[in-house]
Amino acid sequence: MDAVRIGRRSRPRRVAGDKGYSYPRIRRWLRRHRIGAVIPQRTDQQTQHQGPPLAFDKEAYRQRHVIECCIGWLKECRRLATRFEKLALNFLAMVKAAILQRYLRIGFSDRA
Repeated sequence: MDAVRIGRRSRPRRVAGDKGYSYPRIRRWLRRHRIGAVIPQRTDQQTQHQGPPLAFDKEAYRQRHVIECCIGWLKECRRLATRFEKLALNFLAMVKAAILQRYLRIGFSDRA
């Protein structure tokens, strides 16, 4: 999270994650850094939680599908899915090439 840059901001305003990220340690870290958590509670935590229920923005959570689809598209590229490139620089170049290929496929398809 310390390496993320969004324009002038060094950290995002909110972070979305699935129930696998619903841990008190993660939520505390996000609160300390003034980052909103868009993470649903696990069912085992709902019964143990004391006090008011944790805030959860369903609309913001539904926007995660954009990222999930992007990752799915990237996994279509076998070279990325199997982590063929071992050096980070080469891997990043292949990610950029895969995204460019996806844009060209969408932009020049017969259906568009």
